Amino acid sequence: MNIPFIDLKSQYRALQPQIQSRINAVLEHGQYIMGPEVRELEERLQAYTGARYCVTVASGTEALLISLMALGIGPGDEVITTPFTFVATAEVIVLLGATPVFVDIEPDTCNINASLIEAAITAKTKAIIPVSLYGQPADMDEINAVAARHGNIPVIEDAAQSFGAEYKGRKSCNLSTVGCTSFFPSKPLGCYGDGGAIFTSDEGIAHSCREIRVHGQSKRYVHTRIGVGGRMDTLQCAVILAKLERFEWEIEQRHAIGSRYNRMLDEIDFPRVIQRPDRTSVFAQYTILCHDREAVQAAFKAAEIPTAVHYPVPLNDQPAYRALCTPSPTPVAKEAAELVVSLPMSPYLLSDHADKIITVLNHAQG
Repeated sequence: MNIPFIDLKSQYRALQPQIQSRINAVLEHGQYIMGPEVRELEERLQAYTGARYCVTVASGTEALLISLMALGIGPGDEVITTPFTFVATAEVIVLLGATPVFVDIEPDTCNINASLIEAAITAKTKAIIPVSLYGQPADMDEINAVAARHGNIPVIEDAAQSFGAEYKGRKSCNLSTVGCTSFFPSKPLGCYGDGGAIFTSDEGIAHSCREIRVHGQSKRYVHTRIGVGGRMDTLQCAVILAKLERFEWEIEQRHAIGSRYNRMLDEIDFPRVIQRPDRTSVFAQYTILCHDREAVQAAFKAAEIPTAVHYPVPLNDQPAYRALCTPSPTPVAKEAAELVVSLPMSPYLLSDHADKIITVLNHAQG
């Protein structure tokens, strides 16, 4: 039984005519940088999220970096975030000379613990970056409220894994000052290379992001600020436009598969990352908690079923970051890093594949 971890081949087969048509249109007009598909995609994504502005960029990492640059984050500043995330979240903070301040996570969702953020705020705090981990937003209302009490600290949602998710009736990427997402191929909405987007309803921030992504240009050869080469390729925008035609169906399938996993795991009393009722996850990953991870992964390997660990080492324990950040104990993140295992998940995962996966897991726990 061949069970892919993320089934991009089946997705391509389902969307091949639309994808090829969109790509061919770009090849015909030849505007590979900032072609018409770039603006078309931005307008579609604005409408989808409800944000007033969307700025497409070269990657999810560039989205975070450009957002921080637009907010003026630099040396001497502190940015509060989670240690339980992909390194890009903290990497962009350090690249600008600022200091990441790591706050521990919730044991059930593995998202940043909003109740711990206020204690970490200092006079140097210039932004807060919660991560919508595994496709599920953090407690954004509480985080926004904390930020408001302390002088309206900007909140940047790292929504690299959660495009399409909802939080209390609002779309991920439109839950705070700025939302950033990634279109890396394995994300819920992925292109065929790198790509990302920034969302905001603040005109000034949007204007700054647009200039920063083209080397700080206000117009050709007039550089009003320091910038980067951060544009999203027209071809990648074309791919996303094609995939948007099926995206709502794919989200429904992710919900169905995630719910199926939930039911089967609860029947065998196996611990998992919890998706709360008021946070509609898009199940970018489906993650369980294993007290004998090595044995569980060995059982899946023997059954030729792929698994992954997101993430095995908290960022404040990573060699490159340990000396850069203020020491702060994050015991929940440390424990989660030793327990988490992600199972195959995609809109094209078959029911019998899900059944097989849970059967192997049941046998593994003995």
